[in-house]
Amino acid sequence: MSDATALDPPGREPARGSALRSLYRWSSQRSFAVSYAVALLAVGLATGVVAGPARGIRLLFGTGYESVIERGHWWSPLTSVFFVDNGGELLLALAGAVVLLGFAERLMGTRRTVIAFLVTSILGAAIGLGAQYLGVAGGEMWSRGVVELWAIDPFTPMFGSAMAASYFVGPLWRRRIRVLGLSTVLVLVLYSGQPSDLYRLLAAVVGLGVGWLWRPSLRVASWRRSSDHETRTLLAAIVGMVAVGPVVTIFCGARFGLLAPLGLLLTQDVPSAGEVIDRCRLDDITRQCVQELSLERIGGAGPVLVSLLPLLTLVVAAFGLARGRRFAAWLAITINVGLAILAAWYYGLLPIFGQAYVWQWQSGRYFEVTLILAVSVLVPLAVAVVILGNLRHFPVASRTGMRRRFLLVTAGSLAALAAFYLGIGWLLRDHFRPAVTLLDLLADVPERFIPVGFLRLERVSFLPTDPLSTALYDGVGAAFWIVVFVGAIVCLRSASVGQTADAPSRLRSLLSEHGGGSLGCMTTWAGNSLWFTSSGRTAIAYRVVNGIAITTSEPVGPRSEAVASVAFFARMCDDNGWVPVFYSVHENWQDVFVLMGWPSVQVGEETLLRPNRWSTTGKKWQDIRSSINRADRAGVRAEWTSYRSLSFAAAAQIAEISEQWVQEKELPELGFTLGGLDELRDPVVRLMIAVDAEDRVHAVTSWLPTYRDGEIVGWTLDFMRRRPDSINGVMEFLIAQTAERMRERPEIEFLSLSVAPLAPSSGPRQGGIATGLLEYLGRTLEPVYGFRSLLAFKSKFQPEYAPVFMAFPDSVALPEIGLALAKAYLPSLSMREVVTLVRGLGQ
Repeated sequence: MSDATALDPPGREPARGSALRSLYRWSSQRSFAVSYAVALLAVGLATGVVAGPARGIRLLFGTGYESVIERGHWWSPLTSVFFVDNGGELLLALAGAVVLLGFAERLMGTRRTVIAFLVTSILGAAIGLGAQYLGVAGGEMWSRGVVELWAIDPFTPMFGSAMAASYFVGPLWRRRIRVLGLSTVLVLVLYSGQPSDLYRLLAAVVGLGVGWLWRPSLRVASWRRSSDHETRTLLAAIVGMVAVGPVVTIFCGARFGLLAPLGLLLTQDVPSAGEVIDRCRLDDITRQCVQELSLERIGGAGPVLVSLLPLLTLVVAAFGLARGRRFAAWLAITINVGLAILAAWYYGLLPIFGQAYVWQWQSGRYFEVTLILAVSVLVPLAVAVVILGNLRHFPVASRTGMRRRFLLVTAGSLAALAAFYLGIGWLLRDHFRPAVTLLDLLADVPERFIPVGFLRLERVSFLPTDPLSTALYDGVGAAFWIVVFVGAIVCLRSASVGQTADAPSRLRSLLSEHGGGSLGCMTTWAGNSLWFTSSGRTAIAYRVVNGIAITTSEPVGPRSEAVASVAFFARMCDDNGWVPVFYSVHENWQDVFVLMGWPSVQVGEETLLRPNRWSTTGKKWQDIRSSINRADRAGVRAEWTSYRSLSFAAAAQIAEISEQWVQEKELPELGFTLGGLDELRDPVVRLMIAVDAEDRVHAVTSWLPTYRDGEIVGWTLDFMRRRPDSINGVMEFLIAQTAERMRERPEIEFLSLSVAPLAPSSGPRQGGIATGLLEYLGRTLEPVYGFRSLLAFKSKFQPEYAPVFMAFPDSVALPEIGLALAKAYLPSLSMREVVTLVRGLGQ
């Protein structure tokens, strides 16, 4: 029967009472946040979950210009934060109360959170109302346009409190909270532009001021990512805002923001037949007119994709910017310049229909609308210019030829689809109304690839009349943007981070001089990438899995460069958009990561033998002595050799033994820090094999050297395989014989039986999500690979235990790190083998 607790997620206790106590403890630390969520739920249920509060309740408790200034409802800035518009907003508000307010309360305490909640609610609305009052008095269009709107918004104090709490976290989370929080409220102000959006933005700013007053003393010894990373993060947030903002315009009820026109360009509103669009000129524009400008074009999947995919491509570019990709920067520049040009064309800032255009600045009534339309053009253009001016912050190039290939494929697809539209369209010319000529089709080609919203001022020359012509009319543009979208993803995933041809030999020279620890030889294995400091005296071996750069043990180099090598490697990873993880580092490196402010967690224990003190006398060595005697009686001897010195028959037997072991597991051989047959072939690796009188190989172990000043000072056990029918205790015999041989060599300081990966410490358990995640991963693989059993086997030799650790800069990446480690150890795990692994857990 399997252990039921092995199936529990990390940190979960099977006792129900314990779960209830944990829930009580969690809620007691967030009493105000929970109370506010309960109040929101109660008010929402009482006032109507579906339609929201009735008009009378909104007028009494909602806030806004008319509510406070004209009716004197001075209490409304505070009462308005307890109501929501509908059921969907209620669910978001409940989640926000638990996450945002709970986060603030956990960091600042209940008293400060309550103060921040009240201050940001009241001041955010009060400052916004003051600005509206001045705007109405001065005849400003936005203030007058929203004078009758009543705001009910629980998110105003949530964002304000979260901004205040940002002072109580480390630099990484502080930057994330502020960038994401301020980007969110700015998007809503610029694209939606309702009074509640303005109050929310002002509450966030007030929250930053409140938090500044309460800020704790500055923390020291904390690693900060490079300024390049911060610049990339901000630019990615801005590009993401430009991409997501139009969606806000499309779905929000009112569109008053400065950039609302840019969002309206990407909608596909189908107008009524009697709508007249020529009345809307730049010198005589009303807000309603701007929103109603549209074109009689039929909808469908094609136009939707042509309108949506440019935005999705911009979102992809934003992700690439955050990871430092140069290609993403040029992609964002191109799309934003295109948006600016098309917006300028649509809004009449460029001549339309070939007619001369005359600015009518003397018309003060519509000056503000003209300015808004100009901003809609200038914002994407400004974004492109800013990215262009910061290209140096995006150093990661795509693999050789990828960008050229993308351009060729894009241009080729555009030309091929345009030719296809012309050719098939000419064959189907009678399927359009009115019938088209080749010149009509040629003039219409550009419009097939532009979002429908940008063409609303263009008169319709012809329309398709049947499914075949409709598919051609709508499909060529969609096909083109699919090619662009997929090609952008492929190109962004092809980052080029290479190494010089002499890197392996340079690494071996450093290993010979400095050793690199007992696991240093593993840095030479295939699959590792190599990075060197600028001095060339320190090397770090790593492999990138799903954006996580996992090192193979610690840096190889002089101790004097320890801190610098870790810091500069972390910066290199940061430049490439990777999360650096130092895996299987020894305890003597802990002070380096403590100095940098990185958390660490124990991932296993290395077992060490001292050959100069080796002895098998005493009762606790009975198993080892029995194994040696059993081998002697069976005529099995131990041979210290290398792979190149093996006979062909012996090498074939070792391959056969390894293959049998893998087949028994029904899962692939582990990799990463566990070597296989390929690693045996390294000339510096030594083998201790068990051979009988008939030269039949019973078992094999491999040993990796550790150097200092060119001399071998230790050996580390790696590869262990035995025949299923070999004598009992053959592995104990081989390890004991290796220790006996090394005892005769006084220069050998240690024999390492290596690390049992993902095996928990035999000492007191560490807490935290990192430990829970690694223990869960170890439990998952234990039924098949037996990490704990391996650790128990090594304990027979009465070794010294040396913990090894994993250090990482940011706990938020732990789920990704866990998955990356699993994939690093099992890179070829198939779906069938996953099923086998899961089935093995229940046995």
